[in-house]
Amino acid sequence: MRAPVARFLRYGAMLRIENKTARLAQPVKLQQASGSGFVGTPLAAILGSFPCNGGFVLIDSHAHLDSERYSEDREAMLHRAWEAGVGTILSIGIGERAADMHRAFELCREFNRLPESGAGLPRLYASAGVYPHTTPEIDDAVLAQLDGLLAEPEVIACGEIGLDYYHEGAAKETQHGGLIQQLEIAARRKRPILIHCRPKDDSVAEQPGAWGDLFEILDSRWRSTGLGGVMHCFGGEWEQARRSLDLGFLISFAGNLTYPKAQPLRDVAARLPLESLLVETDAPWLAPAPERGKRNEPAWVRRTAQTLAGLKGVSVEEIEVATTKNFYRLFGLGPDVGN
Repeated sequence: MRAPVARFLRYGAMLRIENKTARLAQPVKLQQASGSGFVGTPLAAILGSFPCNGGFVLIDSHAHLDSERYSEDREAMLHRAWEAGVGTILSIGIGERAADMHRAFELCREFNRLPESGAGLPRLYASAGVYPHTTPEIDDAVLAQLDGLLAEPEVIACGEIGLDYYHEGAAKETQHGGLIQQLEIAARRKRPILIHCRPKDDSVAEQPGAWGDLFEILDSRWRSTGLGGVMHCFGGEWEQARRSLDLGFLISFAGNLTYPKAQPLRDVAARLPLESLLVETDAPWLAPAPERGKRNEPAWVRRTAQTLAGLKGVSVEEIEVATTKNFYRLFGLGPDVGN
């Protein structure tokens, strides 16, 4: 295998990378603080699979691969992601209806079995959960389905779940109850959560609002688990970012970070430490500039990584390695999960 030679310092310090390729004659191991899910795991296993051009690898931490918008070219879309340097994708399992949450897991199994997986196709993981506006569909059968999916090794997260006061749909009380039910299952299965939070009119000034209600629930129902999670497609201000970090969450940025009017969001991203960051597409939505308005796909997560690198004053390669390291740390992944 040819892969970038990477020198990792102990977690919390700057990541430094030699921008060249070399054959790994011996397994290189991460030197990382205890408590990580991948202490001592070979570097090649941590970074998964590398593009055949010898470049670095990215993880798209949130993509809806089961969308019907990919029905005609799903495998070709995954090949394009690989060619763009995307080695891993977290396929989000919420479906169009709550009962469809299994489709992301099925895609994960389907594509990870192919000979090209890890050598022409990204490695896939899956999540499962009930989206805020489909929480009225939750019943005993849906909860049993969620519990069963979270027991699968490839299903590494519960989500996307949370609160949405922006779109009309489920009543707030129904969303709250559905979120709490899913937190209880995720805690039993020891799975981190993927949070969707969108306030009314996209305003964080609303009181208590979606963010206030979310943090109240997470403080009382989730903090004690120590499992953490991801604030997906983060759109809050510094206070919401700070409280998320305090809960042990990573902050994930999508294509909207690249939009001209998103300077307040970029200001927040610039303040966050590298060890708190992930990048995502939320594909097929939120295509980054200059592709805004088109069908998004995982290959374009690089645009967000480039923007984030500029904000942090580091190389794109440092963003790639830092976000990969963060992803594997949060989900406690070993080299054989997902195959």
